[in-house]
Order: sequence, then structure tokens, then C-alpha cells
Amino acid sequence: MLSITPEELTIPKLHQLLLGSVGPRPICFASTVDANGIRNLAPFSFFNVFSANPPILVFSPARSGRTGESKHTYDNVKEVPEVVINIVTYDMVHQMSLTSSPYAKDVDEFIKSGFTPVDSDLIRPARVLESPVQLECKVQEVVELGQNGGAGNLIICRVVKMHIDESKLNEQGLIDQTKIDLVARMGGDWYCRAHGDALFELIKPLTNCGIGVDALPEHIRLSHVLTGNDLGKLGNIEEMPSDEWMQEIKFQYAGKDAFLSAKKLLDDGKPKEALALLW
Repeated sequence: MLSITPEELTIPKLHQLLLGSVGPRPICFASTVDANGIRNLAPFSFFNVFSANPPILVFSPARSGRTGESKHTYDNVKEVPEVVINIVTYDMVHQMSLTSSPYAKDVDEFIKSGFTPVDSDLIRPARVLESPVQLECKVQEVVELGQNGGAGNLIICRVVKMHIDESKLNEQGLIDQTKIDLVARMGGDWYCRAHGDALFELIKPLTNCGIGVDALPEHIRLSHVLTGNDLGKLGNIEEMPSDEWMQEIKFQYAGKDAFLSAKKLLDDGKPKEALALLW
């Protein structure tokens, strides 16, 4: 295990290690204007949602690690504290990447990239028509983290209006993760796509507590067959099955390797049966 302090590294090396480790990162495709109304469109992967009530998003157009200069997006929100955060999907990722080119301040990235500007309802910056989710935001605060190259600038935004492509919604009116086809940034030139086999569901224990891995007998916890994920599935069981039921499961698998059978049961989404077999 390599152990280092940030001060030991050059900024480019530190940047690479941080971004290569923390990912995938969602992409804020930010549309802004300056005081003269000149449009700017640029992507930032230092971005996330931090509150639903009030609805707050934060992104960070960091200073250039090469020159120390601030980004046009940062300069714009200091002049006009408004931004549209457009959500990026796979179908638009190459056009989006083009907007990250170091164009001069008076160059309109909407025109350069071929994206279609659409007037916002409550703020001055334009929305990106091709994005399935467009969030009109007022900038509440800008937090400068430093003046040197690589320093971030936290743009804290409050969502004032949302525009959502209805074809990306499910029957409950929520975003269907299998339809929206989101992309995210990894380290270096790498991206990832939240699509197909890359997606999986994991039910969150919002109201009930699992028994915990510590409740499992030692021969299960120290197994060389079960993985950490396997133990997590067993630990998420909310209550122990009855002794009679567990004996019935053991009888059904008599003569078979208990751990290999249990692992198959866990893969099939049957953690209680797996626990009964191993208990």
C-alpha cells in the first residue's frame, strides 16, 4: 500500500491520482453568459447534488493547472449569477467534449459544438435542447478555495426550474435509469456509461436494519469462498429465519457443497436460503 501526503506530489500527479480514484463523477454541463450576454458552454466533473430541500447543486470550475487562469464559466457567474446545468447522456458526449476545448472567451460553444440553444424561462443563460434534463439555477454563493493552479471554485446553485424529457420517465413519473443513458467521468481520458449490464439494483435499507456481518458465525465470516459482497448480502437480512425452516433448506441441499450452493443462492437473490444452508 503506497502511503503519501499531497505535499509530496506535483499538482498534475496529485490531480491524476485524485480523479483516477474518485469516480465515476457526474458531469455538470454548464451554460452561462457574461454581462454582455456572450454565451459559454462547458463541462465540469467536480459536481453533484447536495440538497433536495432546498434543491442545491454544487460544481467547481477549477483554475487551470497549467496557467492558473480561471475558467470562463467562473468569470461569467461572478458577473451574472445564473447557470443552466444540463445533464449529459451518451448520445451527446462527443459534442460535449468538444466544448471543453480552450476556445477564446468570445467564442460561442453552442455554435462550435452544434448544440441547440433554447431560451430559459427564469434566467438568462440558454438551455441545451439535446439534454434530457435541464436545470435552471440561481447562483447562491461562490466559494474560492485558492488562487493557484488546480484550486477549485465552488459554485453553489439553487434549482429554480426543471425541464425533463418525459420519454425518460417511468410510470411513477421518476427518472428511469434504464432509459436516460447517463455518462460520467473517470480519470484521464476515460468515461463510463450507465447503461445495460453496467446497471444493477441494490435495495437500500432505509427503515429497517440488517442483522449485520458481526451476527454471522465465524465459519461464515472467515470463509474463503464467500466474498465481501456475499457477506454484505447475508448481513442485510433483517431477521433470522426459524430453526425449522433452516433445517428444511439444509435437507433440500443434502449431499451438496454448502458454500458453493450458498454462493449460487446469493447470486440468485436468495440470501435467507443461503444463510440457512450455512448456519
